[in-house]
Amino acid sequence: MKKIAVLGAGSWGTAQALLLGKKTRKIALWGRVDDGIEVMRTERENKRFLPGVRLPENVEPTSDLKAAVEDTELIVLAVPTQAVREVLKMLVPHLKPGTFMVNTAKGLEMETAMRLSQVAADVLGAEIREHYAVLSGPSHAEEVARGMPTVVTVASYSREAAIFVQDTFMSPVFRVYTNPDVAGVELGGALKNIIALATGMCDGLGFGDNTRAALMTRGLTEITRMGVALGGDYRTFSGLSGMGDLVVTCMSKYSRNRRAGELLGRGYNLQEALAEIGMAVEGAHTVQVVNQIADQMGVDMPISKACYNILYEAKLARETVETLMKRRKKHELEEIAVNIKGW
Repeated sequence: MKKIAVLGAGSWGTAQALLLGKKTRKIALWGRVDDGIEVMRTERENKRFLPGVRLPENVEPTSDLKAAVEDTELIVLAVPTQAVREVLKMLVPHLKPGTFMVNTAKGLEMETAMRLSQVAADVLGAEIREHYAVLSGPSHAEEVARGMPTVVTVASYSREAAIFVQDTFMSPVFRVYTNPDVAGVELGGALKNIIALATGMCDGLGFGDNTRAALMTRGLTEITRMGVALGGDYRTFSGLSGMGDLVVTCMSKYSRNRRAGELLGRGYNLQEALAEIGMAVEGAHTVQVVNQIADQMGVDMPISKACYNILYEAKLARETVETLMKRRKKHELEEIAVNIKGW
C-alpha cells in the first residue's frame, strides 16, 4: 500500500502510525496545531503523548487534513470519541468514494448515545458501511509502539472491509481477528472503561485482589447484559473486545480509566482527576450515556450506576461499595441461565 492516513496524533494514533509504517510506504499522521503536531514534525517524537519513541522518516506529521487524506486507500480514525463527529464533518469534502475507513476510538457519543459506526453513517451516509470497520481489543499504545505482541479484533458489516483492514494491520507483532458483530465489538470497547474506573476506585480505596477480581467478573456480566440489549452477540463479550479489553484496562499501569478511578478513590473530584491524567478518560463520558440508556430500557447495571453516582451525584466511593455489597442476594448460575435464555 502506498499511503495510509491516521487522523489523531495522540498516543494511540501515533502508535498505529508506527505500526503501519513498517508495512506502508507513507503514513500521514494528522493532528491539530494545538496538540503539538508541528513540534512532532520537527523533533520526530510525540513527547507529549508517547515520549521516547522516534518517528521513522515515512511517518509525516501534518495539520493539513486535505493533504493527509489525499491519495490514500485507508483512513484510520484515532481521535477521541467525542471528537469523531466533528472530524468526520471536516473530512466530508475530501473523502473519495471507495476509501476504506477504520475507527479505533472506543466510546459512545454523549449527545446522541450513538455507537461510532452509527455516527459515521449519520455524517457520511449509510453507504459508508461497505467500507467501514472497527478495530478494538487489548492494545495499549505504549506497548504497540514498542512492538510488543498484541492481538485485536476488527468488525465490519462488510467482509471485504474487515479482511482489508485485517491484512493491512497484521504483522509478526500485531495479530488481527475478524468479527461481523459491529455492535458487540463497539459496545465491549466502550463499556469496559466504566468497569476500569470502578476498579481504579477500589484500588484507590486500598482494597485488594479479591475486590478487583469481583468487579471484573461482575463487570463482564453487566457489559454482556447491556451489550445484548443493544444488539450485540453475547459471544463477542467473551472475546478480545470484551473480556480481553476489560482485563487490560482494569489491570494496566497505562490505563487512563483505571488511573482516573484510583485518583477518585483517593479523594480527588472528577475535574481534578481528569486534569491529573491530562488525556481523554472515555469512561467518564460513557457512564453518563449508559446510565441514561439503562434507566430508559430497564437494564440492571449496578456497577455502572454506582460509578455514575460517585462521579456525578457526589456519592462517597467507600459508602457506595458497601451499598453494592448489601444488594439483595442472588443465585449466580440462575441469573446467567436467565440471561442466556433471553438471548
